[in-house]
Amino acid sequence: MASLQPTVDLRRSGERFATRIDWLDSRHSFSFNRHYDPENTHFGLLLVSNDDVIQPETGFSTHPHRDMEIVTWVLEGELEHKDSEGNTGLIYPGLAQRMSAGTGILHSEINATKAAPVHLVQMWVVPDTERIRPGYAQLDINSELSRGGLVPVASGRGHDAAIPIRQDGAVLWAGRLGPNEAVTLPDAPFVHFYVAKGEADLDHAGKLARGDAARMTLPGALKATAGAEGAEVLVWEMHTRLAV
Repeated sequence: MASLQPTVDLRRSGERFATRIDWLDSRHSFSFNRHYDPENTHFGLLLVSNDDVIQPETGFSTHPHRDMEIVTWVLEGELEHKDSEGNTGLIYPGLAQRMSAGTGILHSEINATKAAPVHLVQMWVVPDTERIRPGYAQLDINSELSRGGLVPVASGRGHDAAIPIRQDGAVLWAGRLGPNEAVTLPDAPFVHFYVAKGEADLDHAGKLARGDAARMTLPGALKATAGAEGAEVLVWEMHTRLAV
């Protein structure tokens, strides 16, 4: 019997929903706020993947969340986090940050760089347990990233070097890949591959530029190779999907 071939759904940066206002330039991988497509509400367990550029001394004022695991990854600049549980944090490149909204939390996210935009990717996955106590965690993983390859950023599967999330079916990996560096992607039923910086070649998909993504089902051991200038990539490994 012939083996099943992986399915790769390639999504180009220019095809994504966009929100542009005076202080924010945001690209949405899935339906978000006023942008809605019933055929594009999530992938696996991933509900939100927003690539945001926030102007200096602006940002998202205090707003609520509930029953969501929210991971923020800063690419350039610094983002100041404050929440109603008393947590504060300055998120910079290489600092993994997770907020568990649980039974309900209020928070703000403000560009703390004063003179330059902050560029970040924020991702939401559903928790495996609802109505948990809200929580916050951050961890500097720059030393791990500097060694190359993929590094666990946020994990519900017990990776020691990652911040924990309340979803045992998901892991977020990041890689700051050197020129032409190749990595093998996680072998999971659902894998979301995002090029945050640079370019990369992906098995069964070809070249992806900055802001491009690939949604993969039954991926097996696919390989991604950074371009001549290197790449920064974010990879969600997911072992189940939303039952909708």
